[in-house]
Amino acid sequence: MSKTGKKPRYKRILLKLSGEALMGGADYGIEPGVISRFAKEIAELSADGVELGIVIGGGNIFRGAGLAANGMDRVSADHMGMLATVMNALALQDAIERHDRFCRVMSAIRINEVCEDYLRRRAIRHLEKGRVVIFAAGTGNPFFTTDSAASLRAVEIGADLLLKATQVDGVYSADPKTNLDAVRYNELTYDEVINKRLAVMDTTAVVMCQEHKMPLRIFDVHETGNLTKIVYGEEIGTLVK
Repeated sequence: MSKTGKKPRYKRILLKLSGEALMGGADYGIEPGVISRFAKEIAELSADGVELGIVIGGGNIFRGAGLAANGMDRVSADHMGMLATVMNALALQDAIERHDRFCRVMSAIRINEVCEDYLRRRAIRHLEKGRVVIFAAGTGNPFFTTDSAASLRAVEIGADLLLKATQVDGVYSADPKTNLDAVRYNELTYDEVINKRLAVMDTTAVVMCQEHKMPLRIFDVHETGNLTKIVYGEEIGTLVK
């Protein structure tokens, strides 16, 4: 129950946060004010009893697919990208804990000196104890995106909702930044996302959500309070189900 007396609509959520979202107005790295704002909202929801899992990307530090496209071995590039997500996860963990909430980073690749190995049952136990859990290193496998990792973790922990934080306020028929006629969808089915080839998540992630009936909501991460509003039942962004 929140301070306002309202009850969260969702008990357990999985938030997919891109590495680029941490940059703020910079071209690279982490903007302290931005990560602190995210951490504050996450910590407040955790204090209200919402169980939060987070999958974080690494695009603000390193993009494996980009280097692979320019000749680097794809497996090596993807492993480097996984390490970038661990760096972001540790930064977010620190920011959340500065807001007085317990947080655990669980990695799909072994880096025992800095974070825990990912174990599904242990992750669920952390959530049940009120700890925020950040899932780092994607799936631990090359060729899979952090979108796929988010879908996988959401299904594994039994999340009520998968949230994808983006740079725009929902899913559009075309890029709204370049096409003024682009139409924003309030709600879509997974079949519509696949058939219309809408840039929601990669196809592997979309199919996994569809097969396991995992609802997905896409929203603007830069609008302060959006995450909280969604958890408490407001229809923000685009719902895919």
